[in-house]
Amino acid sequence: MQRGYAVLWYVPAVIKESFSFLGSQSTSLMEDLIGFQSDAIFVPGNDVPHYLRGVKVQVFHGLASEKKGHFRIRDYFDLYLTQGPHFTEGFNALVNMRDDVKVVETGWSKLDALFTSPPELHNTKQQLLKEYKSQFMIVFAPTFSPKLTSATILFDVINQIADMDNVLVVCKFHDLMDKDIVKRYQECMNKSLIVSDEIDVLPLLKMADILISDTSSIVYEFILLDKPVVSYLSQSKNIVWENVHLISDVLEKVREIMAGHDRKKADRAKLKKTYHPYSDGKSSCRMIDEVERYIADFGVPISRKISMFRKFKVYKKYGVRSIL
Repeated sequence: MQRGYAVLWYVPAVIKESFSFLGSQSTSLMEDLIGFQSDAIFVPGNDVPHYLRGVKVQVFHGLASEKKGHFRIRDYFDLYLTQGPHFTEGFNALVNMRDDVKVVETGWSKLDALFTSPPELHNTKQQLLKEYKSQFMIVFAPTFSPKLTSATILFDVINQIADMDNVLVVCKFHDLMDKDIVKRYQECMNKSLIVSDEIDVLPLLKMADILISDTSSIVYEFILLDKPVVSYLSQSKNIVWENVHLISDVLEKVREIMAGHDRKKADRAKLKKTYHPYSDGKSSCRMIDEVERYIADFGVPISRKISMFRKFKVYKKYGVRSIL
């Protein structure tokens, strides 16, 4: 918007309430997108209607490249804007023999806010610690996946950590987390354990001293802040943090870190260099620059050619285009 462009957010009706702050700049209707006649469409998901006008740009929704299907060219997109060398190399290997897809490394727009903390955030943390009479803030942010989540099995340990002297534990659950699990933690809220209902997790990550998680992509975002992580039974492939296989070891590793024994600092630096080396908060600007460059070189696509199978999936999910 700072460059004078008109913007329209597409928000599926099922999550519209969570994005009410977008106001008139958002829609849940495909007809509105068709009528908007966009020059570019930035997509954090894995598909986009082929019949919409505009450069279709894949911008991703996580850093967990080990998840099934992360490195895949799905034919919906003209331009892949990657987060760092690890992702750039992976996608370049897939598009080597194609002339209808371009890969450019820009950094990830979501993380701009991770590296541009407002001054008042430090004061907010200090106020929280003072209110709860603590010195350390630990965030527990498990994945919501029933097969991978540690939310249930670590319930007692999280409460034990909260009972430690000078510790405030903030639980941040995914919107899709089982409501009964969330309620169980809410019922235990006290002077040292709280459950956050904030939509944006980034401020919590920036305030936290330690993160406890599992196989959640949020771990990678926290690692970029060069702060220690303890995970339980993580299935990630590039583990550069403390990952334990015994429940009792979660508490032990937290104690070690609080005592100043941070053994993974060098490993975190290596991951940041390959996953997301950009900490200037300007990835969004680079992304827009690349789209402008693409349009200058190739023009604005009216639509994109995809297989009949993918067309069927688009029609089933978004509806058939009403204007042919």
